[in-house]
This record gives sequence, structure tokens and C-alpha cells, in this order.
Amino acid sequence: MPLAGLILAGGRSSRMGTGDKALAMFAGQTLVARAAARLAPQVDLLALSANGDPRHYALPGIDVVADEDESRSGPLAGILAGLRWAQALGTPPRALVSVAVDTPFFPEDLAARLAAASGGPGTIAVAASQGAWHPTVALWPLDIADDLAASLARGERGAGAFIGRHPHVTVEFPAIGGRDPFFNVNTPSDLAEAEAIAREPT
Repeated sequence: MPLAGLILAGGRSSRMGTGDKALAMFAGQTLVARAAARLAPQVDLLALSANGDPRHYALPGIDVVADEDESRSGPLAGILAGLRWAQALGTPPRALVSVAVDTPFFPEDLAARLAAASGGPGTIAVAASQGAWHPTVALWPLDIADDLAASLARGERGAGAFIGRHPHVTVEFPAIGGRDPFFNVNTPSDLAEAEAIAREPT
């Protein structure tokens, strides 16, 4: 069965100080375009979780899905929007693989490794590196959507805590050239560091 992909870009970008982080330029393209180019070959269908004007994120063949409310209740709200989008497709995919828009070096075999490790229906597969979990980079079974909606309605926003209450596996990804494959761009200095990494010879 097919896999769906979701780029999480619905945050407030408060630490960037330059507007929407997803639209920040990196290596000649926006971060969101970079994430789409990296994830699209790994999945069968792709959507973008974003809460701004969808015209700003227009990318060919990619649906833009917004949170169900205006609370901006973190990445779990974006994941729920992605799960609802996937459930509504004519042929629902096997699961949804999420990535954060600000992790420009996530592995090119991410989806395949998460899917292989998930072990069947109902199990969340979470990426990890250097001993740390990355709850926004994970494979989510579609039938977890109702429980996630109930958790958000109770005001529970922690992705790690939500995952911990469900069957899950951790998939460790090795460092690439000594660097974390899930290097996270939160500030202008992070973006400058990412640009320097991208220029390093492979």
C-alpha cells in the first residue's frame, strides 16, 4: 500500500525573526521546496501542513492542509490535519510520514526505513539520532487520528508524550559526516550554519 508524506510548516517561526521560516532561502531554494524535493521521491502522495496563505507555499502536486482551528497547538495539530487529509483520499495510504520543514538534511531513505521498522498496523515509528528522539519525524498509522484529536481537545500538546502512550519503535539514523541528519534550523545563525554544511564536499 502507498505511503503519504507530510511536511510540517505550521509553526510560528518566532526565533527566526524574518517571517515564515518555511519560506526562508536555503541553498538557492526555500526550505519548504527543499523538504518537498527530498521527501517526494520517498512517498506516493505529499501534503504540506501550513497555516498561512496557501498561495505562498504553492508547489506542484502538493496539497496544503491547515490546522482544524486557530490555536496553533504545535506539531501534533499539523500531524492531525495530515492524517485527516490522508484518510479522505480515495485510496487511503498505509501510513503518513511526517518531517519538519526546518530539517533540511533528513535522510533520503527516511520513509523506507520508518516503514520497514513499523512492524505493522498501529505502530508509530519515530526517527532518532545521536541518542535523541525526533517526534516530528515519524511514521503515523492513520487510525490513530481520533485518539490524537481527543488528546488535543484535552490540551495535550507534547508529541513525545503522545507517542509514548502508543505502540512505537525507535529508528536510529547515523550521523552523516559527523553531523546530525536532523540538524534543525531555528534561528538565522542555524540557517547560516546549514548553508555552510551544504557547501561542504560530499
